[in-house]
Amino acid sequence: MKNTKIEYLVGCFVLAGLAAILYLAIQVGGARLLGGDVYQLQAQFSSAAGVNPGSRVEIAGVRVGTVKSVNLDEAYYALVTLELPRSVKLDSDTIASVKTSGLIGDRFIELSPGGSDLFLEDGEMIYDTESALDIEDLISRFALGGIDSNKE
Repeated sequence: MKNTKIEYLVGCFVLAGLAAILYLAIQVGGARLLGGDVYQLQAQFSSAAGVNPGSRVEIAGVRVGTVKSVNLDEAYYALVTLELPRSVKLDSDTIASVKTSGLIGDRFIELSPGGSDLFLEDGEMIYDTESALDIEDLISRFALGGIDSNKE
């Protein structure tokens, strides 16, 4: 009888530990169990190098959403789908930029809200975009003499 009670308590402890690990994995991964109250926007970039599904979306340095997908459209532009909470209302003249955290850090999308009275709705496109600065291209152009450093 005593062994059965101990085995029962150990089993409950193990189940509680597994539930805690599952909860932490979901929270760290940013997954949603029931979908949440979110909407999607799209942005078209000439280059979205380094931006992957799951990358963060920020406004003023605060994470507000995630990148759902990055695809190539028929005009050979990167079409990035952003997932944002409905509590974040963006103006129709919002600017989406690909940024890098640190010198060689991860790439993410930075949103700069505009001043328009019209708001973007679910599925709409952000037209004003800025691709990331390509450091390798700048270095190679400078090394090969493509940039005139004496120019005033």
